[in-house]
Amino acid sequence: MKSDEEIMEILEAYDLTGSCRAAAELAGCSHHTVAQYVAAREEGRLTPGRAQPRPMLIDAFLPKIEEWVERSKGKVRADVVHERLLPLGYAGSERTTRRAVERVKRSWRAGHRRVHRPWVPEPGMWFQYDYGTGPLVAGTATQLFCAWLAWCRFRVVLPLLDKTLPSVMAAIDQALRAFGGCPTYALTDNEKTVTVEHVAGIAVRNQQILEFGKHYGLTFATCVPADPASKGGSENAVKIAKADLVPTDANLLPAYGSFAELEEACRVFCEQVNTRPHRITRRAPAEMLAEEQQRLHPLPEHPYTAAFGVTRTVPTNTPMIAFDTCQYSVPHELLGETVWVRPHGDQVVIVHVRVDGPVEVARHVRTTPGNPQVVDEHFPPQPEGPLHRRPRARTVAEAEFLALGEGAGLWLVEAAAAGAHRMRVKMAEAVDLAALHGRAAVDWALGHAATAGRFGHGDLAAILTHGVTAAGDAGVQRAGEGNSLAQGTAGWAGLGEQGVN
Repeated sequence: MKSDEEIMEILEAYDLTGSCRAAAELAGCSHHTVAQYVAAREEGRLTPGRAQPRPMLIDAFLPKIEEWVERSKGKVRADVVHERLLPLGYAGSERTTRRAVERVKRSWRAGHRRVHRPWVPEPGMWFQYDYGTGPLVAGTATQLFCAWLAWCRFRVVLPLLDKTLPSVMAAIDQALRAFGGCPTYALTDNEKTVTVEHVAGIAVRNQQILEFGKHYGLTFATCVPADPASKGGSENAVKIAKADLVPTDANLLPAYGSFAELEEACRVFCEQVNTRPHRITRRAPAEMLAEEQQRLHPLPEHPYTAAFGVTRTVPTNTPMIAFDTCQYSVPHELLGETVWVRPHGDQVVIVHVRVDGPVEVARHVRTTPGNPQVVDEHFPPQPEGPLHRRPRARTVAEAEFLALGEGAGLWLVEAAAAGAHRMRVKMAEAVDLAALHGRAAVDWALGHAATAGRFGHGDLAAILTHGVTAAGDAGVQRAGEGNSLAQGTAGWAGLGEQGVN
């Protein structure tokens, strides 16, 4: 069997000489071989066709395999097929069965393959939203709400603590206000917040979401169950958001210390993806949003708040609200504002309606009367109490004394607590000593006096003198005895011993 290169050399030699014998001498083969390949080229069979497959033991069982593949929608396993063929008299190997099942499955998929037609959305018509599992924040699970305006590809990602209907409504309102208007349709999954059940394949809508959509002029549509391809835009937005926001071993993101950090990360992510060119449109979504906003209908001035619970007005001097005879704290920036409160399981959720939409501002564990739920971050820095007061100078003498340093302030607080006598005289004495020994030395002495509780007359001067002396001794350099010229006393060591005069 000649290789392709050898065959081409034989034919080239024949074309050059026109003789089978001469070509055979040049190619180093028999003239019969040259004649064979020349005749094959003339008949167009130089490249041999595929040989007919040999009959196999599995051939008689192929109709049964095709039946099982069709009934299982292409999901039956080859090992299961092999076990079922053995009682029918099949004597072949499992390897042959696997190859036959794979050929039948490939043929079945070719006839049942789904063909996707490109979706060309119109401006102002569709937006999609979906959820992704967010990161843990201080041990609390979160959800990522991902909204996607179809024509301009503008994305909004918001973190949520749950997927209850009020939280979803608040997120949709924020997304619509980020879009700058409301499209005609909203496409999402068949969550219970949107679809209550299916009757004969028809989705039955949740009455509350219908009222919410009526408030905005928005019609809700849901995809086919178990068919993520029908809303691939939001599915892809969720995938990208999770890859960039959820800490994993792949992206090496640090854990979020608070929910506010996650919100800021989502804001930065949206700013990045909306200002860079999209791979399909080759334009930035933020740029295209300005054009699509002309096709969006206006949003109502006030959000839909019927699902947020009951209203409470925050007092003007205490950021605490009452709900079910219990008290809960809210951020102090909301003093005098109106908030919405609702129960959610064992929690109480507090929402504030801002210009950019409803925002959850606090979430507490339900408590009992007389045991208020207070979050320290909800209150501004507190003024000094009776147990933590800092000295403030009211006279020139007090200012000069406190200017010595932190040790002076500590001495003043401790001396006052100990009821020391003639404190003003001792303070003036410390200022005079600072003029002689320096502020740092006197401040050091005052700090040690306060720590030791020595507030008597002359105690400060004694501590200061001791400190200066110790520092002086530590800085003195003394000459070693090895370099001294003085006569030693080693010669007197043997005085009085025998033989020593």
